[in-house]
Amino acid sequence: MTHPPQSNPGAQAVVLGKTRSPFGVWLLTLVTLGIYGIVWHYKVNKEVKEFARLEVSPGLAVLALFGSCLVVPPIMTLVNTGSRIAKAEEAAGLQERASGGVGFLLAIIGGFHSVYYQAHLNKVWARYGQQ
Repeated sequence: MTHPPQSNPGAQAVVLGKTRSPFGVWLLTLVTLGIYGIVWHYKVNKEVKEFARLEVSPGLAVLALFGSCLVVPPIMTLVNTGSRIAKAEEAAGLQERASGGVGFLLAIIGGFHSVYYQAHLNKVWARYGQQ
């Protein structure tokens, strides 16, 4: 994570997450039989928490993925992750916002939520000059 230069010396530094290839995330998740997807979900929630200063527990977000015997927790963590990314986009001053609903639908259709969410996050990090 990097901190871009600040024009205001009293301002807090912005913490940026990692720019990743959206399809690379999806492919690594397939190759590792889902293990990378779990790690990615944790990292994304942690990065958004630090960037947008949200009250989020990345560990609980991951734990909710395993509530498959209960249908609601996995759905809620996928939708909430999209909402958190949208808040990060808002904090970055971007007009386009991720949708938790779209993310959830893409999760059902082949796990493509990671492609959608990572593409949105990459725009946030690019806003601050990280390529």
